[in-house]
Order: sequence, then C-alpha cells, then structure tokens
Amino acid sequence: MIYIGIDFGDARVGIAKSDPACILAGAVGTLKVRGLADAAEQTAAEIKRLGGEAVVVGLPRNMDGTEGFRAERTRRFASLVAEKTGVKVMFTDERLSTVEAYTYMNITGVPGSKRKGKIDALSAQIILQSFLDSQKNR
Repeated sequence: MIYIGIDFGDARVGIAKSDPACILAGAVGTLKVRGLADAAEQTAAEIKRLGGEAVVVGLPRNMDGTEGFRAERTRRFASLVAEKTGVKVMFTDERLSTVEAYTYMNITGVPGSKRKGKIDALSAQIILQSFLDSQKNR
C-alpha cells in the first residue's frame, strides 16, 4: 500500500509518500497552488503520478483538540481530492507538525533562504510518518 501524505495550504501543498511496507514516509515536494480547485487538481494529479492508494491529510486542530478554523476548508479540499482520484482520504491531527519541521531545519542547519520551498514537504512527511506510526501501534 502506498500512502500519500498531504500538508494543505492556500499557497502551497506539501506532498510525502510512504514506502510500500508503510514503515517510512519521505518528503516528495511542494506544489504551488492558486485556490482550492487548483490545489485539489494538482494534488490529485500528483497522487496518481506517485501511485497513491490512500491519502492522509493533516487536519488543523487547536491545542485543546477542537478543530481549527482551517479545518472546514481542509475537509472541502480533501473531498475534492477524493472525488478526483477515487482513493480513500483520511485525516490525522497535524498539530505542531510545522513547528517540528522548523525545529528539524534549525537542528540540521538548513538556511532560511532554502526553507520556504521545503517546509511544506517536510511537514507532509511528519504528518504521514505520524499516521504510519499510529497504525503500527494498533
């Protein structure tokens, strides 16, 4: 099974992919998008290109566990992606995934000028790896 991890944003969508054994997630890249429809269209094409059999989308939540203000837009995006690809779309909590990505970049010394193009893909990798780890623990 190949899972595709998604970090959805209005300007960029981060993409990650699992290995076939569903043990490791790897960052694939970032799509530059314009609006919800474009984001869904480009993401669906990337899922098909990567051979995705299921999709995991990071769902924004507040620190108290309630859904964040962006959750409704993220759900609409996921619905469009599911419609365009025909694959199962699941959600996982994305709290602190971007913070974790920035921390990793700080530790590894990635210069600020190179972060913008990589942060969303790294966030998608963190989202997908968190999901894969949770499945192993079930």
